[in-house]
Amino acid sequence: MADSIMSKAATMEIPINSNGDTGTLTEDESLEQDLQQVMVSGPNLNETSIVSGGYGGPAGGIIPTSSIKDIRMKSRAVGLAKSQSAASRLAQHTDQHPGSSNHQASNSTEEVSRGVAVEKLDSVKKWGINTYKCTKQMFSEKFGRGSRTVDLELEAQIELLRDTKSKYENILRLATALISHFQSMVQTQQALGDTFTDLSQKSPELQDEFGYNAETQKLLCKNGESLLGAISFFVSSVDTLVNKTMEDTLMTIKHYENARLEFDAYRSDLEEMSLGPRDAAAMVRIEMAQHDYQIHRDKYERLRSDVTIKLKFLEENKVKVMHKQLLLFHNAISAYFAGNQQQLEQTLIQFNVKLKPPGSDKPSWLEEQ
Repeated sequence: MADSIMSKAATMEIPINSNGDTGTLTEDESLEQDLQQVMVSGPNLNETSIVSGGYGGPAGGIIPTSSIKDIRMKSRAVGLAKSQSAASRLAQHTDQHPGSSNHQASNSTEEVSRGVAVEKLDSVKKWGINTYKCTKQMFSEKFGRGSRTVDLELEAQIELLRDTKSKYENILRLATALISHFQSMVQTQQALGDTFTDLSQKSPELQDEFGYNAETQKLLCKNGESLLGAISFFVSSVDTLVNKTMEDTLMTIKHYENARLEFDAYRSDLEEMSLGPRDAAAMVRIEMAQHDYQIHRDKYERLRSDVTIKLKFLEENKVKVMHKQLLLFHNAISAYFAGNQQQLEQTLIQFNVKLKPPGSDKPSWLEEQ
């Protein structure tokens, strides 16, 4: 390598100074040019060597550049292999955890689905057993083979309520029919009054007579609308009493009757088991039947108490509502047919009856489109 450097240094161009003469270079400038020449036209780096000692040192201190390159390549390969290994382990860890979480999630979902299915199956089973027992009890009572629990006082109140509801529904039908017929009469009176008014303007010789009749029909029409408002208020209040208050009580009575049937069914079942054998398995069944019997007995007694309370409040509410509505109906009818307009208006004010403005029942032009 030293011979190569010396041979190339011998062929270097001689530097010329600014005056055109060959000058002597300083030691630093000469060394800089030598290094530049070596970098430009020196040997391949793969074939060079690095001297670990000073210039002209022993040959043992020279390390080939190719060896350093091999070491660097190996270190890079080792580092890359470690990175790939770490990445593979991370990917494996990442793959394993989502898999395990998905597996756990699927297991929990299966457990929830299994639990829901078991609950539904138990519910259907209980419903089937309960339906069978109640149907058996119902047919036994119908054919006179089974006994039933009867509260005579409560049964009488229930029958009275059903009879009262039926009669009140008849009042509603008749009052609604009265409104329809009376509304037609009021419309006819209004049309007749308009006709009399028109004729009074076109018949000068009968102007006064047509005018009197027109005023009378208009007054009757106004009073008729007031009476219609009073009757409509009466119908609305009775309808609320019948189809909401009474219906709610009858719904509670229906639940009570179903609970009574279930109670008698489980009571009969317990009585039949008590007459049978008394072995260990039978005692277990009797204990379970006793438990079911107690549950349905508590339910029956609770609903019986609810029905008793609702019947009491319903009776009080019915008397209060019907007292007011019957008084309104009587006063309004009497004042109208007596021709007492002032008393009719006073009746509406007394019972807070608000009349609808004329034409409010007709649909708007937008609804007719």
